[in-house]
Amino acid sequence: MPAPDDFSRAPEKPLFALLDRLGIVTKTVTHEKVFTVAESSLVKADMPGGHTKNLFMKDKSGQLVLVCALHSTVLPLNQLHRSLGCQRLSFTDSALLWEALGVTPGSVTGLAVMNDAVGKVRLIADQGLLDHETLNFHPLRCDMTTAISRGDFLGFAAATGHTVTPIDFAKLGGA
Repeated sequence: MPAPDDFSRAPEKPLFALLDRLGIVTKTVTHEKVFTVAESSLVKADMPGGHTKNLFMKDKSGQLVLVCALHSTVLPLNQLHRSLGCQRLSFTDSALLWEALGVTPGSVTGLAVMNDAVGKVRLIADQGLLDHETLNFHPLRCDMTTAISRGDFLGFAAATGHTVTPIDFAKLGGA
């Protein structure tokens, strides 16, 4: 597994090739490496749309879950498992992240489902994020941000064999 800040393998190239094959138009901006939502606040200031925070978790039975949420959404993770019908979720280690999604910590993204060829990862999207027409994700590396339309993201997920399960975290938090 490469270091979280080593992008010499150019992980975005296969992603961009797949997006091209699918006829999906995106816009990508290069910026300083950002590993947290807080660090990304400066780079997203001039980029319209919903900016994401992405969490990769698993339950005790081994079910893998990738949550893509609006950067400002409060995620009641202690309640999410009930909505998904699984056991309580916990964060995974970097080795499992690499094995399942082919990304390193800080570069977790909804676009990484392209690397989940066996379909083990369940893809969850915050309704607050899906309310935006444009969604902004890292393209498998944390020194770039790629804008993609909501419809194209849903089509991309389907093309990789994934169904996006929307969850309204605002309502879940009040449950």
